[in-house]
Amino acid sequence: METELISKKDLLDLKGISYGQLYRWKRKNLIPEDWFIRKSTFTGQETFFPKEKILQRIDKIQEMKEDLSLDDLAEVFSPTVGDVEFSTESLVGNGIISEMAFNFFMDVRNFNKLFEFEDVIQVYLIDQLLNSGEINREEARMVLDLLNGKEEIFRTKPTEIVIVRKFGVSSSLLVSNQENVLFDNGTKIIKKVSIGTVAEELKSKLMGVK
Repeated sequence: METELISKKDLLDLKGISYGQLYRWKRKNLIPEDWFIRKSTFTGQETFFPKEKILQRIDKIQEMKEDLSLDDLAEVFSPTVGDVEFSTESLVGNGIISEMAFNFFMDVRNFNKLFEFEDVIQVYLIDQLLNSGEINREEARMVLDLLNGKEEIFRTKPTEIVIVRKFGVSSSLLVSNQENVLFDNGTKIIKKVSIGTVAEELKSKLMGVK
Protein backbone atom coordinates (compact mmCIF):
# COMPACT_ATOMS: atom_id res chain seq x y z
CA MET A 1 0.00 0.00 0.00
CA GLU A 2 2.52 2.57 -1.21
CA THR A 3 1.49 6.22 -1.08
CA GLU A 4 1.81 8.03 -4.41
CA LEU A 5 3.63 11.33 -4.03
CA ILE A 6 3.58 14.57 -6.02
CA SER A 7 6.38 17.12 -6.00
CA LYS A 8 5.79 20.68 -4.84
CA LYS A 9 6.62 22.04 -8.30
CA ASP A 10 4.16 19.70 -10.02
CA LEU A 11 1.51 20.49 -7.41
CA LEU A 12 1.82 24.25 -7.90
CA ASP A 13 1.72 23.87 -11.69
CA LEU A 14 -1.23 21.46 -11.64
CA LYS A 15 -3.40 23.52 -9.29
CA GLY A 16 -2.33 26.99 -10.47
CA ILE A 17 -1.42 28.17 -6.98
CA SER A 18 1.61 30.07 -5.76
CA TYR A 19 4.34 29.10 -3.31
CA GLY A 20 3.04 31.85 -1.02
CA GLN A 21 -0.53 30.51 -1.04
CA LEU A 22 0.62 26.99 -0.26
CA TYR A 23 2.67 28.05 2.75
CA ARG A 24 0.03 30.48 3.97
CA TRP A 25 -2.43 27.57 4.05
CA LYS A 26 0.19 25.58 5.94
CA ARG A 27 0.63 28.35 8.53
CA LYS A 28 -3.16 28.49 8.96
CA ASN A 29 -3.21 24.70 9.59
CA LEU A 30 -5.24 24.02 6.45
CA ILE A 31 -2.55 21.59 5.29
CA PRO A 32 -0.94 19.35 7.94
CA GLU A 33 2.76 19.73 8.61
CA ASP A 34 3.40 16.02 8.10
CA TRP A 35 2.12 16.20 4.50
CA PHE A 36 5.29 18.17 3.65
CA ILE A 37 7.71 15.32 2.98
CA ARG A 38 11.38 16.17 2.37
CA LYS A 39 13.22 13.75 0.09
CA SER A 40 16.64 13.67 -1.53
CA THR A 41 16.67 13.90 -5.33
CA PHE A 42 19.47 14.23 -7.89
CA THR A 43 19.02 18.02 -7.67
CA GLY A 44 19.12 18.07 -3.85
CA GLN A 45 16.34 18.19 -1.26
CA GLU A 46 12.81 18.52 -2.61
CA THR A 47 9.37 18.66 -0.99
CA PHE A 48 6.72 16.09 -1.88
CA PHE A 49 3.12 15.52 -0.76
CA PRO A 50 0.79 12.52 -0.57
CA LYS A 51 -0.82 13.08 -3.95
CA GLU A 52 -4.41 12.01 -3.36
CA LYS A 53 -4.69 13.79 -0.02
CA ILE A 54 -3.16 17.09 -1.07
CA LEU A 55 -5.17 17.32 -4.30
CA GLN A 56 -8.42 16.66 -2.44
CA ARG A 57 -7.50 19.20 0.26
CA ILE A 58 -6.63 21.95 -2.21
CA ASP A 59 -9.84 21.29 -4.15
CA LYS A 60 -11.79 21.74 -0.91
CA ILE A 61 -9.92 24.88 0.08
CA GLN A 62 -10.51 26.47 -3.31
CA GLU A 63 -14.16 25.43 -3.28
CA MET A 64 -14.89 26.74 0.22
CA LYS A 65 -12.61 29.78 0.61
CA GLU A 66 -15.12 32.10 -1.10
CA ASP A 67 -17.66 31.44 1.66
CA LEU A 68 -15.40 30.84 4.69
CA SER A 69 -12.40 32.64 6.15
CA LEU A 70 -9.12 30.76 6.48
CA ASP A 71 -9.70 30.53 10.24
CA ASP A 72 -13.13 29.00 9.63
CA LEU A 73 -11.59 26.56 7.15
CA ALA A 74 -8.99 25.58 9.76
CA GLU A 75 -11.86 24.72 12.09
CA VAL A 76 -13.50 22.59 9.39
CA PHE A 77 -10.25 20.67 8.83
CA SER A 78 -9.54 20.28 12.55
CA PRO A 79 -10.06 16.68 13.77
CA THR A 80 -12.37 17.76 16.61
CA VAL A 81 -15.36 20.03 17.26
CA GLY A 82 -14.68 20.89 20.88
CA ASP A 83 -17.07 19.74 23.60
CA VAL A 84 -20.24 19.62 21.50
CA GLU A 85 -22.53 16.62 22.07
CA PHE A 86 -25.21 15.31 19.74
CA SER A 87 -28.45 13.48 20.43
CA THR A 88 -29.76 10.48 18.51
CA GLU A 89 -32.73 12.56 17.38
CA SER A 90 -30.52 15.27 15.86
CA LEU A 91 -28.26 12.80 14.08
CA VAL A 92 -30.90 10.47 12.65
CA GLY A 93 -33.59 13.12 12.26
CA ASN A 94 -31.30 15.41 10.26
CA GLY A 95 -30.08 12.58 8.05
CA ILE A 96 -26.50 12.67 9.36
CA ILE A 97 -26.56 8.93 10.04
CA SER A 98 -29.08 6.30 9.02
CA GLU A 99 -31.29 4.48 11.50
CA MET A 100 -29.72 1.24 10.27
CA ALA A 101 -26.21 2.42 11.18
CA PHE A 102 -27.41 3.76 14.53
CA ASN A 103 -29.08 0.45 15.43
CA PHE A 104 -26.00 -1.48 14.34
CA PHE A 105 -23.74 0.74 16.46
CA MET A 106 -26.01 0.34 19.49
CA ASP A 107 -26.04 -3.43 18.98
CA VAL A 108 -22.23 -3.58 18.97
CA ARG A 109 -21.62 -1.04 21.74
CA ASN A 110 -23.22 -0.72 25.15
CA PHE A 111 -23.86 2.97 24.55
CA ASN A 112 -26.09 5.09 26.77
CA LYS A 113 -24.89 8.68 26.48
CA LEU A 114 -24.97 11.61 24.11
CA PHE A 115 -22.71 11.27 21.08
CA GLU A 116 -19.42 13.15 21.14
CA PHE A 117 -17.81 13.97 17.80
CA GLU A 118 -15.51 10.92 17.89
CA ASP A 119 -18.57 8.68 18.44
CA VAL A 120 -20.38 10.25 15.49
CA ILE A 121 -17.31 9.69 13.29
CA GLN A 122 -17.49 5.98 14.02
CA VAL A 123 -21.21 5.64 13.28
CA TYR A 124 -20.88 7.78 10.16
CA LEU A 125 -17.92 5.70 8.96
CA ILE A 126 -19.80 2.44 9.49
CA ASP A 127 -22.81 3.91 7.71
CA GLN A 128 -20.66 4.69 4.67
CA LEU A 129 -18.89 1.32 4.67
CA LEU A 130 -22.08 -0.73 4.91
CA ASN A 131 -23.88 1.35 2.28
CA SER A 132 -20.95 0.96 -0.13
CA GLY A 133 -21.52 -2.79 -0.20
CA GLU A 134 -17.75 -3.33 -0.04
CA ILE A 135 -17.79 -4.85 3.45
CA ASN A 136 -20.23 -7.06 5.34
CA ARG A 137 -21.71 -6.67 8.80
CA GLU A 138 -19.09 -8.84 10.47
CA GLU A 139 -16.34 -6.72 8.96
CA ALA A 140 -18.17 -3.57 10.13
CA ARG A 141 -18.31 -5.05 13.63
CA MET A 142 -14.58 -5.77 13.40
CA VAL A 143 -13.90 -2.11 12.48
CA LEU A 144 -15.94 -0.86 15.45
CA ASP A 145 -14.05 -3.21 17.76
CA LEU A 146 -10.78 -1.86 16.37
CA LEU A 147 -11.80 1.79 16.87
CA ASN A 148 -13.13 1.28 20.39
CA GLY A 149 -10.90 3.16 22.84
CA LYS A 150 -8.65 4.52 20.07
CA GLU A 151 -10.27 7.97 19.93
CA GLU A 152 -7.12 9.74 21.12
CA ILE A 153 -5.16 8.30 18.20
CA PHE A 154 -7.40 9.50 15.41
CA ARG A 155 -8.08 12.78 17.25
CA THR A 156 -4.39 13.71 17.25
CA LYS A 157 -2.79 11.86 14.31
CA PRO A 158 -3.55 11.37 10.61
CA THR A 159 -5.10 7.91 10.67
CA GLU A 160 -6.48 5.46 8.13
CA ILE A 161 -8.63 2.37 8.47
CA VAL A 162 -7.47 -0.43 6.17
CA ILE A 163 -9.60 -3.54 5.64
CA VAL A 164 -7.94 -6.54 3.99
CA ARG A 165 -8.85 -10.11 3.13
CA LYS A 166 -6.71 -13.19 2.56
CA PHE A 167 -8.12 -16.63 1.81
CA GLY A 168 -11.56 -15.33 2.77
CA VAL A 169 -10.43 -14.11 6.21
CA SER A 170 -10.78 -10.38 6.93
CA SER A 171 -8.59 -8.16 9.05
CA SER A 172 -8.62 -4.46 9.84
CA LEU A 173 -5.76 -2.13 10.68
CA LEU A 174 -5.53 1.34 12.17
CA VAL A 175 -2.58 3.02 10.43
CA SER A 176 -1.14 6.29 11.78
CA ASN A 177 1.70 8.35 10.33
CA GLN A 178 2.83 5.57 7.99
CA GLU A 179 3.98 6.37 4.47
CA ASN A 180 4.00 2.71 3.34
CA VAL A 181 2.30 -0.41 4.67
CA LEU A 182 3.24 -3.65 2.93
CA PHE A 183 1.25 -6.90 2.89
CA ASP A 184 2.27 -10.40 1.87
CA ASN A 185 1.21 -11.97 -1.41
CA GLY A 186 -2.44 -12.94 -1.64
CA THR A 187 -3.66 -10.17 0.66
CA LYS A 188 -6.30 -7.99 -1.00
CA ILE A 189 -7.01 -4.46 0.20
CA ILE A 190 -10.81 -4.20 0.36
CA LYS A 191 -11.12 -0.66 1.65
CA LYS A 192 -8.86 2.17 2.78
CA VAL A 193 -10.48 5.16 4.48
CA SER A 194 -8.90 8.29 5.92
CA ILE A 195 -10.58 9.13 9.21
CA GLY A 196 -9.55 12.77 8.71
CA THR A 197 -11.40 12.90 5.40
CA VAL A 198 -14.47 11.32 6.99
CA ALA A 199 -14.29 13.86 9.83
CA GLU A 200 -14.14 16.78 7.38
CA GLU A 201 -17.15 15.55 5.43
CA LEU A 202 -19.05 14.91 8.64
CA LYS A 203 -18.25 18.38 10.00
CA SER A 204 -19.75 20.04 6.97
CA LYS A 205 -22.98 18.11 7.58
CA LEU A 206 -23.01 18.84 11.31
CA MET A 207 -22.76 22.61 10.94
CA GLY A 208 -25.81 24.06 12.62
CA VAL A 209 -26.99 20.69 13.98
CA LYS A 210 -27.23 20.29 17.75
